[in-house]
Amino acid sequence: MINPAVQKVVGFLIAASSLMMLPPVLVSYWYHDGTAGLFLLCAGILVLIGLAIFAPVRKTRQELRLREGFLVVVVSWLVLVLVGALPFVYLDEVPLGYIDAMFESMSGLTTTGATVITSIDTLPRAVLYYRQQLQWLGGMGIIVLAVAILPMLRVGGMQLFRAETPGPMKDAKLTPRITETAKALWLIYVGITVTCAFAFWVGGMDLFDAVGHAFSTVAIGGFSTHNDSFGYFNSVELEIIAMTFMAISGVNYALHFTAWRHASAQSYFADPELRVYATLLVGVSFLVSMALFVGGTYDSISQAFRYGTFQVFSALTTTGFTTAPFYAWVGFVPILLMLLAFIGGCAGSTAGGMKVIRTILLYRQAVREIKRLIHPHAVVPIKYGGQITSPTVMDAVWGFFFLYIASFVFMGVLLSATGLDALTAFSAVAACITNLGPALGEAGMNYATLSYPAKIILSIAMFLGRLEIYTLLVLITPAYWRG
Repeated sequence: MINPAVQKVVGFLIAASSLMMLPPVLVSYWYHDGTAGLFLLCAGILVLIGLAIFAPVRKTRQELRLREGFLVVVVSWLVLVLVGALPFVYLDEVPLGYIDAMFESMSGLTTTGATVITSIDTLPRAVLYYRQQLQWLGGMGIIVLAVAILPMLRVGGMQLFRAETPGPMKDAKLTPRITETAKALWLIYVGITVTCAFAFWVGGMDLFDAVGHAFSTVAIGGFSTHNDSFGYFNSVELEIIAMTFMAISGVNYALHFTAWRHASAQSYFADPELRVYATLLVGVSFLVSMALFVGGTYDSISQAFRYGTFQVFSALTTTGFTTAPFYAWVGFVPILLMLLAFIGGCAGSTAGGMKVIRTILLYRQAVREIKRLIHPHAVVPIKYGGQITSPTVMDAVWGFFFLYIASFVFMGVLLSATGLDALTAFSAVAACITNLGPALGEAGMNYATLSYPAKIILSIAMFLGRLEIYTLLVLITPAYWRG
């Protein structure tokens, strides 16, 4: 039997999500592209489904436990992905089957940026806007947005926040009340997006492209309004702006909040995760750029640094923008870029991957084990930020690492079984589970040629990556349902 509190939240979220269809309607009327009716139809479907679920339990007053929080997050995301696919299904310009449409919707809401559409430039403006908007809403998490209004439903929100927020340390709140935390996060998110859009516009984009690419840059999504992705603009100035905001968006939003609240940048300089993140961006950019120049991919060192640095920023932050066909580069660079996506951005950011903080803790654990071999009786604590890391956190990090890699390997094997070569199969799973987007091999340009079973597997990989493995896998354990 479905918990009434779960049913109430899911129903409300589905009905409220009809609002995401309204901005594309306005865009359609502005550009006269004839798709307004399509989005109004989808909005009506969402309202009817949401109210049908919400109405029977509208008077329920019950606090959500953590276990229900996991269920609400997973069910809400799945429903939003499935219904969010409808505009692509009914689209005449690029007819998509439902599996393809679901793949595109999943890619948008999980901020992956993988696409099955081969003629993006021909899409109506409202549909182009809708794709970008999907990523922007998914970036900070639709559930975190909903947490700000859950008091209206008399349902506690901390459980949802813990289930949705990416990163290993989820108990710390920026403000005493969870609703204020959600509002603070979204205020910062909107502020960065507006600033990014303005910078793109000043840098030479038209207003439509500036807003669309600000959505996908700050969400670290990677969808573009053009087939050639960010390379369409061929502008060094715009690429520098994009790298700046990709890097900013890959930083823990708690740091942004602290810096904003205290009007001081001290929190950035004191954060060990940010220092490692910045070091990786600079160090790997130099390594890749030199490899491209020495290997002859680019004749001038300026070109090598331009394209190499951009792709490193795009890969480590798991944005997925491209300015060059990196999947065709020779040597180790394409593999290195895929591996960077496994690290990802900082915890508490919109980036995918395992997060820098987990990589730091895993590295320090490995170093400690080496020291223990030399000094078996030594007590060597793992410290982070000057504090000893608790065994509970380390257990969670190791468990996450195992499940992440095991899921990657398992789905890579499954994808190979659909007939794909090993490079395409494993790079596609890597690109989807890290929420990077572009892959290698047959999936280098896009995912259009892959089979339906392959797309379903990759959709699951995106979902696992966005909800950080545990949230989804906990629901398929017998212990969850017995409790």
